[in-house]
Amino acid sequence: MEISSEQVYKKLNATIDEVEKVIVGKRDIITMLVVTLLAGGHVLIEDVPGTGKTTLAKALGKATGLQFKRAQFTPDVTASDITGFNLFNKESNKFEFRPGMSMTNILLADEINRTSPKTQSALLEAMEEHNVTVDGVSYPLPKPFMVIATQNELGFVGTFPLPEAQLDRFMIKISVGYPSPEEELKIISNRSSGDPMESVNTVCTAEELKLFSMLTGQVNVDEAINRYIVQFVSATRTHPHIMLGASPRASLALMRSAQALALISGRTYVVPEDVSALIPFVLPHRIHLKQEARMKGATPEKVLEDVRKSLMHPLRKAQENNGG
Repeated sequence: MEISSEQVYKKLNATIDEVEKVIVGKRDIITMLVVTLLAGGHVLIEDVPGTGKTTLAKALGKATGLQFKRAQFTPDVTASDITGFNLFNKESNKFEFRPGMSMTNILLADEINRTSPKTQSALLEAMEEHNVTVDGVSYPLPKPFMVIATQNELGFVGTFPLPEAQLDRFMIKISVGYPSPEEELKIISNRSSGDPMESVNTVCTAEELKLFSMLTGQVNVDEAINRYIVQFVSATRTHPHIMLGASPRASLALMRSAQALALISGRTYVVPEDVSALIPFVLPHRIHLKQEARMKGATPEKVLEDVRKSLMHPLRKAQENNGG
């Protein structure tokens, strides 16, 4: 199946348009979800209740034509609920595999920090390996497969916060945020006559998205941009305010997501602005500040801005080499 970059651009932006029907004024956030889907990653949404986290995930599933499942994480959800389990069938006199919640394209893991570490680990293993193992047998997950996990900024009493190693498995972390008064007015107007989710049309297929994901890997990244990504991530490991810097996985996530953003923008090459746009979504949850720095008002975002100012911007020649 051959498809031009212009056709890919139109399809992907049409997908974003459809999701924007129900998530008003958050095109940049919707774009980050599509970026993550193309790049083969997973998203963590941390926000206050009622800002549309679940609606965002459902709308993405409908617009992309992918199978969507929602798992409400509570302390009694077990690892087998995620992976699946074997059940003995008396008629056939053998055990049969019963798929778990992860056997889907898009899994919304609602309030992931409210379930046990064992269940969290089962999900994160599926995220990393793209398969589940039950009684020694591995079962591949559908392609594409993406987890959209949510947690609230407040109300951490009785929860199980994700440790640093597990946070690192999420390619991107986003916050939907409150809408402006004008956007909120549009939201209630849209819902006064029915559910806007019904107006969301399917514009992609799973096969097309697998193709788009393959094309993402073919987007050219100039050596100067790769060098800048490595320098930026490495600088987080030596900054005086940072206790734990970003891992090499962060460099890979930044490069891969930049390729996806370039594809969405209708380009076959990455420009420095792609990397700059993604740093606030890919890196803050991967660095951990020293306590004394936090007490002085430092935040991951401020520290990353300091790092950005300390490094030379990627050579504009990178754009020229790619015909930009």
